[in-house]
Amino acid sequence: MAPSPSPQRLIGYARVSTEEQATDAQLDELKAAGCEVIHQEHGSGASRARPVLSRLIREISKGEVLVVVRLDRLARSVSHLLEVIETLEEKGAHFKSLRDPIDTSTPQGMFSLQVLGAVAQLERSLISERTKAGVKAAVAKGKRPGNPGLREGRPEAIRKTALARDRVYLGDLLTAADSFLPVVRQMRPDHSWRDVVQVLNARGQRWTDQSLRRAVNRLVTERMAEPELLRKAGRRPPDDRIMTLIAGIAISNPNLTLREIGAQLEGMRERTPRGGREWKASSVKFQLDRARKMGLAVPEIQ
Repeated sequence: MAPSPSPQRLIGYARVSTEEQATDAQLDELKAAGCEVIHQEHGSGASRARPVLSRLIREISKGEVLVVVRLDRLARSVSHLLEVIETLEEKGAHFKSLRDPIDTSTPQGMFSLQVLGAVAQLERSLISERTKAGVKAAVAKGKRPGNPGLREGRPEAIRKTALARDRVYLGDLLTAADSFLPVVRQMRPDHSWRDVVQVLNARGQRWTDQSLRRAVNRLVTERMAEPELLRKAGRRPPDDRIMTLIAGIAISNPNLTLREIGAQLEGMRERTPRGGREWKASSVKFQLDRARKMGLAVPEIQ
């Protein structure tokens, strides 16, 4: 008789705004649901800066389940919720809301999630239409859209706008850090920013050398990343560069096969050491074996 699968480890997350009472009610529900560990955070629903949640998502392991009492305890919007769940899925973890029909470990929960995705798209379209209609109506009445203080160049208005944009930027970085910072840590400073950007963009992200360097620099300033990541990369012989690049791809995503790594290299327009355009599985394996002999902790890939 086959052994029954081990139960999933439940990790609770509770949040209250600074104006609300303590998290006691949420803690009771999460404990009753079987959560072994519960993380607590204080912050408003609209706030983008949620360091406890960011750390939790960064440290959650494959097979574990992030549990909240209600969806509004986790996400500030439907799009933010979908972004968090997508990050969890990439790590092999799941998400569950006790009071909502969302449980990504079940087919019914995934269906509800797809409905939410459609609602989010509709929400974005409606907001866009309302914004355009509002601007058109204001112009028809002779009003100029935008902030009057900014149009007139008032220093206080400019300062407030800059601070608001900076808070939004930092919040977006904290939310997205799990999608790019691990790869940066694995590759920097052994690789150039261009190499790191190529690996990230091959995974569906959109970075430039400048934007990624700026993002990492800000995280270093906030003491959420190591200053060593900003060190200048040393020059390497072409063969060593491609070897460490392939090792970086394998370490950042151990689930890739040799053929998939080869396809990624071709998509990045990286030539083989002999100048060819086509990467065979044997060529990728050869470079990974070289990396292991040099002491790099490269996973075994088929």
